[in-house]
Amino acid sequence: MLPDQLLLRIPGPSPIPPSVQRAMSQPMIGHRGAETTALLQRIKPKLKPVFGTEQDVLLVTGSGTAGLEAAVANTAKPGDEVLVVVVGAFGDRFVKIAKAYQLLVHQLDVTWGEAAKPEDIKAVLQEHPEISSVFVTYCETSTGVLNPIKEIAEAVHEVSDALVIVDGVSCVAGVETEFDAWGIDILVTGTQKAFMLPGGMFFAVVSERAWQVIESNTQPRFYLDLTKYREGIAKDSTPFTPALSILFGLEQVLTLLEEEGLEQVYARHRLMRDMTRAAFRALDIPLLVEDAYASPTVTAIKPADFDAEQLRKQVKQEFNLAFAGGQQHMKGEIFRIGHMGYCSPADVLQVISAVEIGLMQIGKQIILGAGTQAAQQIYLEQGANK
Repeated sequence: MLPDQLLLRIPGPSPIPPSVQRAMSQPMIGHRGAETTALLQRIKPKLKPVFGTEQDVLLVTGSGTAGLEAAVANTAKPGDEVLVVVVGAFGDRFVKIAKAYQLLVHQLDVTWGEAAKPEDIKAVLQEHPEISSVFVTYCETSTGVLNPIKEIAEAVHEVSDALVIVDGVSCVAGVETEFDAWGIDILVTGTQKAFMLPGGMFFAVVSERAWQVIESNTQPRFYLDLTKYREGIAKDSTPFTPALSILFGLEQVLTLLEEEGLEQVYARHRLMRDMTRAAFRALDIPLLVEDAYASPTVTAIKPADFDAEQLRKQVKQEFNLAFAGGQQHMKGEIFRIGHMGYCSPADVLQVISAVEIGLMQIGKQIILGAGTQAAQQIYLEQGANK
C-alpha cells in the first residue's frame, strides 16, 4: 500500500481529475474584475445542459446543505404547510431544516432502500390541499435510491399547485436531469460529487413559477436570498465573494463533460452501477435497492453473513480503499460504494477485486474472482468499444 494513495470510493467527496486540479491552481484574480466576468460568461451557457434548463444556474458559495436551506428559506414562511418525502438521511435533513424555519411539516416516510411512489405523494396532497411545496431527494445518498423525479413531479402537478423542490446533490452531472421538461421548480446540487470538485459551492435552478413565490415570500433571509444571486448572474457577477478556485475548476469540469458528451457520461455511470451490482450478486451478497431504482452514482450493499464495518476497515487497511458506512439506524448494517464523477469501469474492476480479497481476509467464503468476472462480463456486454 502506498500511504499517500487514497482510493476514494465514497459517495462524495469524489476524486478530482488532474486537469481540474491544475485549473484550480491558477493565480487568483479579482472577483469584481473583468477576468471573473469573462469566466462567468464562459461558464453560464455550459451549465444549462447539465441541468436540462434554459434558466440561469445560480452559483452560491456554500455546501449542499446550505442549498437545501436556501430552498426552504426562499419559498416558505413560518406556518406554511409543506410535504417532505423521506427515503433516507437526507430527506430527514430536509425535515429538520423545514422545522427550524417553523414550517408545518407533513412527513411521508418511505422504507429505507425503497423509492418514493408518486401515487402516495398524490394521496397526501389530496388530503392536505394547503401544502405549498413538496421536498424530495433525487438520489438518496444514504441508501443509493434514485427517486423517479419526472413521475413525482407529474403526480404533484396533477393534483396541486405545490412547488416541486429537489435535492440533486449526489447525482446531478451523473444522471439524466431535465429541469424544464420534468416540471421541477427548484433543483439544488453541490460541487463535491458528480461535478468532480471540492465541496464549497452549490448550484440552484429556479422555475418562473417558483420565482413568483420567492418574490412574494416575507420570510427574512440575507446571504441565502436567491433573488440576489439571480440579479448577480444576470450581470455575470455574484452578490458576495465567490469561491474563485472552484469556479476555475468548474470551467474545466464543464469542458470535460462537453468533450465526453452528456449522454456518454450518463451511460458510463449506468455501466459502473450495473458492473458493481452484478459483482455483488455473483458473490451472493445482498444489495439494498432493487434494480429499478438503483442509483448510477452510489450502490448500497447489505451483508447477511459478515460485518460491513469489518470489511470496510479491512480494505482500508489493506489497500487504502475507502467506502462509506451506513447512516442513522443503518450504521453497521450496510456499506456504500461511490462510483461517480471521475470514476471509470477500470476503477470498478479495481474495487471489486480488492473487495474480494478483503472478504477472504475477514473469513467470508467466496469463489475468488467471481465478482470481478461478473463485472467484466457486464462491461463486455454494455461498455466495450462504446
